[in-house]
Amino acid sequence: MKQLFILVSALLALSVSPSSAHDAAGDMATAAKSFLQNLDDEQKAKATYKLDGPEREDWYFIPRPFEGEGVREGLPLKEMRGDQRHLAYALLSSGLSHHGFSTALQIMSLEQVLWEMEQAPKRDTLMYYVSIYGEPGSDSWGWGVEGHHLSINFTIVDGKVVSGTPIFFASNPGKVPEGQRKGLRVLADEEDVARALVTALDEDQRKKAMVMDEAPREILTEGKSKVESLGDGGIGYGELNEAQVKLLDQLIDVYVHRLRPDVADQDLAKIKAAGMENIVFGWAGGIKMGEPHYYRVQGPTFILEYANTQNNANHVHAAWRDFDGDFGRNVLAEHYKEHHQKKGE
Repeated sequence: MKQLFILVSALLALSVSPSSAHDAAGDMATAAKSFLQNLDDEQKAKATYKLDGPEREDWYFIPRPFEGEGVREGLPLKEMRGDQRHLAYALLSSGLSHHGFSTALQIMSLEQVLWEMEQAPKRDTLMYYVSIYGEPGSDSWGWGVEGHHLSINFTIVDGKVVSGTPIFFASNPGKVPEGQRKGLRVLADEEDVARALVTALDEDQRKKAMVMDEAPREILTEGKSKVESLGDGGIGYGELNEAQVKLLDQLIDVYVHRLRPDVADQDLAKIKAAGMENIVFGWAGGIKMGEPHYYRVQGPTFILEYANTQNNANHVHAAWRDFDGDFGRNVLAEHYKEHHQKKGE
């Protein structure tokens, strides 16, 4: 059964062949409608919300209770039949690249590793929640999947995917220490590319890149609904040589290409339009593998942020945020304004 699940999930991911952002919106709408049509009334009530409701921006990546006060919004995979779960995975695959989809499933699977290490009832690979905001295929709607160490959020306006942030991936353990999956590093690229960049800096460059001596325990943006610039500390894009620029570009790609290629291309175009010369790279903590460390890449429109300090620097948190565009906030504001003007309100 497990082999069948993996095979079907992989085939669902491979079925997405994006060519434009409008195709992305269509794929998402088709997947969301199929998912909702296969739910009973009670399940649908758990899975659906208003687009402008407070639930959509109530996101976080820590463990939350599975019942009672403080549970996540949405319909958990655990409360779905097998066929319904496959439709949920199809929705997830409609927004992510093949690598992003695979990584998301591996993050979910680490809950089993933690359960084996801790024997803790708060770990469950099926306690990931699917939420649909608004009506799929309408002029404005959204969807998300969230659970421990995973938060994925998409907004669609006028038939176009306008936001794929906030998006949060994490890995605990960062490197599996024992068992059948010993040595697995789910977020290896997020760590390795950044370390290659910081070690490629010369002494003066590295001094400038250091934004703090000691790495903070957590990403500074945390799970906030809206984030702002953390300042201009760090080394600027224009202060890097050609090889270092290539590594910084590669690091940005690691985060942006969690999303399906057409949506990722939109994000990259937005970053470039705001000026690559305005991007800064900052580091804190040790630079050797196994030492607590933190970094961020920040431009006028975005920040990507990473921390690996907990559990003896074997617990990775990595987020991508858009200052104005998280949850499609900026585009939705313009959409609502235009919509009301047309109605004469």
